[in-house]
Amino acid sequence: MVSAPAKVLVRAPTWLGDVVMTTPVLRALRSAHPQAEIVLEGRPGLAELVKDLPTLDAFLPDPEDGWLARARRLRAQRFDWAVLLPDSVRAAAGPWLARIPVRIGYARDPLRRLMLTHALEPPRQGGKRLPISMLERYLRLTRTLGCPDPAPLELELPVDPAAASAIFARLEREGVARDARLLIVTPGASFGASKLWPPEHFARACDGIAREHGLVPVLAPGPGEEELARQVLAQLGVRGVALTDPPARLPELVALIDRASLVLTNDTGPRHVAVARGCPTVVLMGPTDPRHTAHLLERQRVLREPVECSPCHLKVCPVPGHPCMTKLAPERAVAAARELLA
Repeated sequence: MVSAPAKVLVRAPTWLGDVVMTTPVLRALRSAHPQAEIVLEGRPGLAELVKDLPTLDAFLPDPEDGWLARARRLRAQRFDWAVLLPDSVRAAAGPWLARIPVRIGYARDPLRRLMLTHALEPPRQGGKRLPISMLERYLRLTRTLGCPDPAPLELELPVDPAAASAIFARLEREGVARDARLLIVTPGASFGASKLWPPEHFARACDGIAREHGLVPVLAPGPGEEELARQVLAQLGVRGVALTDPPARLPELVALIDRASLVLTNDTGPRHVAVARGCPTVVLMGPTDPRHTAHLLERQRVLREPVECSPCHLKVCPVPGHPCMTKLAPERAVAAARELLA
């Protein structure tokens, strides 16, 4: 049994989608300890995404001057608990050096275990690591601390009114009416090239979905993914818009998805934004194990090809032709959209 905290640090994961999947943990902590100050720590770029979450009191961006500076800052903040969602030694080092009294996380190696006061074994079956839903994985930490799961179990992400106003004014300047029904398309993936559905597949699927349901395709790449969006736009047979110069900011992406009739995406961060905003979503999945995200599937259709080499979790496909993604036919996405929008 641990003492009730006055101040809780939650270390965020790296990827956008994983950060969105931490929101049930934040709600569990807030519900169990409503008077505690809850602080999320992570990459500076995440601040504008989470700043309006009602479960957070503050966001702590990573310092530019390294891990010792982080440890000094954490010690000065006098946290009682550190809930460490990433599994790395680096994530645990700062709270350990800062001597935060309760430090909880998963431990895959002896050094990480040494840095934690509450070390959980990663789920295993038959001696092998067992892929489970990331929601379940994260909530096992807060359960260990005596925090019941939030009810209902859902992802949470507010819409920033200023960002919404800015992005829809931009779409109007691009010729997209305010009342247009939108198909939001995210053709990139920060993880690596192995998650990318081919641009020509995206274009064919967009054409079919847009014509059948009267939607306007809006391509919303992340930074560095602009060329992918341009390639899809160049192959469209219907009129579409690509937000490439500049790409939409994270709060603008949330606003776009909130207004969308459908999201068509690789297995990447915007998928989880769509789940948080309750938007029907077609997911193109190749190299990753679907069990990691097997939750809240009612308004999602996760499409995969049964190839022998998947899931591999490699960033770059070593197999000629990248079969897990290239064999995934655009017609399947059109059919999934039809089912979701029926």
